[in-house]
Amino acid sequence: MRIVVLTGAGISAESGLRTFRAEDGLWEDHHVEDVATPQAYARDPVLVHRFYNARRSAVAAAQPNAAHRALADLAQEHDLTLVTQNVDDLHERGGSPSVIHMHGEVNRALCAACDHRWPSPMEIDVNTPCPSCGRKTARPDIVWFGEMPYHMDQISAELERADLFAAIGTSGNVYPAAGFVQLARQYNAHCVELNLDRSSVSRDFHEHITGPATKIVPDWVLGL
Repeated sequence: MRIVVLTGAGISAESGLRTFRAEDGLWEDHHVEDVATPQAYARDPVLVHRFYNARRSAVAAAQPNAAHRALADLAQEHDLTLVTQNVDDLHERGGSPSVIHMHGEVNRALCAACDHRWPSPMEIDVNTPCPSCGRKTARPDIVWFGEMPYHMDQISAELERADLFAAIGTSGNVYPAAGFVQLARQYNAHCVELNLDRSSVSRDFHEHITGPATKIVPDWVLGL
């Protein structure tokens, strides 16, 4: 069986990483437009670097949970394509052999001048040079609002061939990921949503499983 799984912030919340969309509209006490847009970086790169340095530390302190490990087990039994909106590395540390990070990775850096990418040190700032071109234009390798997500051609191709599509811990508010279920349905995949609550696109799924990810994801994997 060919399976595509999309994961969002809800799968890492039980590892202690706060979800992207808090009820107060803030992300780690910052307005999203102040830390997660190209305009924010151009306006105040010191603040943006400080924010992502803190996120890097939080990710390093977090541990993969039972939901991450269950998806690693699923990859051993089925043809699994694992796509995540998350910028943490908990899937990899949970044992998943291959993960598509459509929104980038907090543990990687990107040169704004030459597009070179490299493993990020725990802290980078406005004086961090690119190891390729030497310019002091390092930024987090994160897809900010207004930028194109990574690997979209590959993701679309995998959705077209999927027998089963599952969205885990996603809000259904962020596109293009929120539209993956419609594409999967177009190609006759069975679509299941696993979430703490119904998402904004719940109506597009054939099946809904609600509850904490650490409980419902291992149970779902065992039932496949």
